[in-house]
Amino acid sequence: MRKINGVPVEAHTDLSNLTGGEVLKWDADSGKMAWEDQDSTGYLPLWYGGRGLFMGGYTTPPINNIQYITISSTGNALDFGDLTVARYTGGSLSNTTRGVFGGGRGSASANRNVIDYITVSTTGNATDFGDLTRSGSGIGGFSSGVRGVFTAGASDTMDYITIATAGNAIDFGNLVQSRSETNGGMSNGTRGIISGGEPSASLTSDMEYITIASTGNSTSFGDLTLARGATTATDGDGRGLTIGGYSSGSGYQNIIDYVTISTTGNATDFGDMTTGSQNCSSCSNNTRAVIPAGSSATSTIEYVTIASTGNATDFGDMETNVSGAAGLSGD
Repeated sequence: MRKINGVPVEAHTDLSNLTGGEVLKWDADSGKMAWEDQDSTGYLPLWYGGRGLFMGGYTTPPINNIQYITISSTGNALDFGDLTVARYTGGSLSNTTRGVFGGGRGSASANRNVIDYITVSTTGNATDFGDLTRSGSGIGGFSSGVRGVFTAGASDTMDYITIATAGNAIDFGNLVQSRSETNGGMSNGTRGIISGGEPSASLTSDMEYITIASTGNSTSFGDLTLARGATTATDGDGRGLTIGGYSSGSGYQNIIDYVTISTTGNATDFGDMTTGSQNCSSCSNNTRAVIPAGSSATSTIEYVTIASTGNATDFGDMETNVSGAAGLSGD
């Protein structure tokens, strides 16, 4: 007898002879396949993991470094390997096993359309995956664990890929409004959201969402607590967080907002980072969100517990202090 979400059920898989790892099983509540922990304590959706990666970034000039942490254990970041091309403010996503980084701005401020991938569990250099349909930076990214979507990048374009299969991205649809500076994205596996950014000469508080499995245009979700751009975003436990950024007249922000991804509406204040910053990065293991600082001239990494509102706590330091890295997690 096994348990799913605390309810005894007959399992489809006999675990008695297994000595490690996790089992992919059907989660009736979410309507998706999910990784069941070996001790049956819960499920880990297919775009999270215990290792956090921060890809690329800007110093002077942009760098190709990939840095990694263990999300559940505080401490400093370590070197993972290198991207195929140095760049920053690209979009990132994963299917737990494979991490993918698309677009970004390279040397001489040239936007890129290149997509790289890595195997999260194995340190080493990235491999070419394919190309986005257009070059761009300030890109959002999120996934269902099967399909990955890259959004915006100074346009209203959205692209998608099948994460397990390398190849060029395909047009997904269009945003309600063209925008840049929408770093990061958030997902509950079914719905993906991007937030804030700079549609033209002014910043926006607007959030937009799509249904990841169905191509098409986005729909308005609600508003952030403050219009701002160059934020980062991550998700966990059904919540989406929008973190940091800059606002007109107020400079760098330490604000953390949250939404319930399954329910449209305006964001609510979650707490604050210790220092205001734009172009941060972030990742999550579904329970904890980890946030390296961006343009705040510090190497500090902070974290929050997603289910509990409150201010961020010190996690450790980046190996290399960068602005505009892109974060993801996996195993």
